[in-house]
Parts: sequence; C-alpha cells; structure tokens
Amino acid sequence: RGISREPGSRWTEPGCQNCTCQGGQVLCDTVSCSVPCSHPLPAPAGGCCPTCTGCLHEGVARAEGDVFSPSNGNCTICVCLAGNVSCLSPECPPGSCPSPSPADCCSCNPEKCNFRGRTYAHGARFSLDGDDCTTCVCQGGEVECSFTPCPVLDCPQHQRQLGPGQCCSTCRDPPAPAGCFLDDNGVEFPVGQIWSPGDPCELCICQADGSVSCQRTDCVETCPYPIRIPGQCCPDCSAGCTYMGRIFSNNETFPSALDPCLSCICLVR
Repeated sequence: RGISREPGSRWTEPGCQNCTCQGGQVLCDTVSCSVPCSHPLPAPAGGCCPTCTGCLHEGVARAEGDVFSPSNGNCTICVCLAGNVSCLSPECPPGSCPSPSPADCCSCNPEKCNFRGRTYAHGARFSLDGDDCTTCVCQGGEVECSFTPCPVLDCPQHQRQLGPGQCCSTCRDPPAPAGCFLDDNGVEFPVGQIWSPGDPCELCICQADGSVSCQRTDCVETCPYPIRIPGQCCPDCSAGCTYMGRIFSNNETFPSALDPCLSCICLVR
C-alpha cells in the first residue's frame, strides 16, 4: 500500500486485521478478541475488541462502579464491576399478603400451612385422612375445610340411598310394579287380571310392566231379532226373540201386533 515496513514489524490494518512483515511478504490475520467479562462495552472508535472498563446492560452503557435498578427490577439493585453486572434482590419474609404498597419492595410470599403434621403450599387443596367427603384448602397459613357439595336429586327422600364409602346419596331404582293402579277409581289389579272398565264391549288386562292394555269386542249378529241381555256385550240369538219390545222364548207362539188374525212363532235359526 505504498508504505515500507521493516522485517518483523507488526501493525493493524482497517477491518481489525493484524499484519506482519516476514521475508518480504505481508501476512495478515483477523484480530482474535478475548472478553473476560459478561457485559462488555462495544469496541471504541478505531478499536477492534469490546472493553470491560464499563458494562452494557439492557442496551444501556453503564460506567465502572455504576449502581442502578433494572426496568422491571421490583427493587432489585445492580452494580457494574469490571464489565460484569451483579444484581441483588431483597429477601422478604413470608407474610399474609397485605395490600401491596408502592414503597414496599418485598413481593407477596404467602405462608404455608402446617396441618396434622404435614406442610401444604398456599392454594393447595387436599382431603382429610380417610375422609374423601371433606375438602380442605390452604389460604395464607390457615386451613379451611368444607364438605364436598352433592348434586340435587330429583327422587323423593324414601328412594335415596347412601352406599358404603360414598359421600353423596343416589336415587334407588324404583321397585318393579306389582300390578296396575287406576287413578280414576283407586282400584289396583294384579298382573294378568282382566276386567271391564264399564263398557261390556271393552276388556282390559294388566300388563307385567304395570301398564293397562284395553281392546273392544266386535259383535256379529246372526239373527234378525237378537236379545240384548243387560251387562252383556253382544246380543244373544239362542235365548229367544225380541218382538215389538217384548222377549219371547224359543218356539213360543204369540199374536201379531199388527194383525190380531196372524199368529207368530219364535224360531231360532
């Protein structure tokens, strides 16, 4: 570069290159920096290696021996020493977490709970020994216990049961029906019972599941003058004949209501 160098001489070129003159040749190597600190300052103007005569912390240059607090320090104190940043936080005793004060540097450390020989952290939930029906919680050094809440049951009291080891009652299955109960007249019929609900042409039966099944009877009249018997569904053609509102037995002879000269006879066919 137009400059004469003596054999064995050393110098630094721009770009942090260390050069030496050996046997008429220039040999150059990149400067190797050894930084023995954690927060060095960037290399000064014209220099190649960072310096430990100050500290660079969170993008801010700090002078040697500078004492400062970080942006989110919560009363933490830091100091710059030989390019290293050391920070100390205040030691705060456990407390019951009162309302925080701006002047109070201690953070809230809730007390643990000592209960029946065991230690529980703040907010821990646990059950009493052998009693899963009770739930306890540690709140700032105090233990509060309460019964485990049970769901609301939709069955009457006499159908509720509490099994072994259970905390809450459950509904028993309803008993199998023993018969059919009719609300209109209060009569209970056993399973398989057949009866007429008032209409002689309708028959009902009590099913095994407690339900009632009813069916009507279809009558087929086989004679022109059947006899209707009270309480019987279908008219009877074998008992005699009905004529002009009167009942005549089989083979009985009687005068005609329309012509006294005519004689009528009841014949079952």
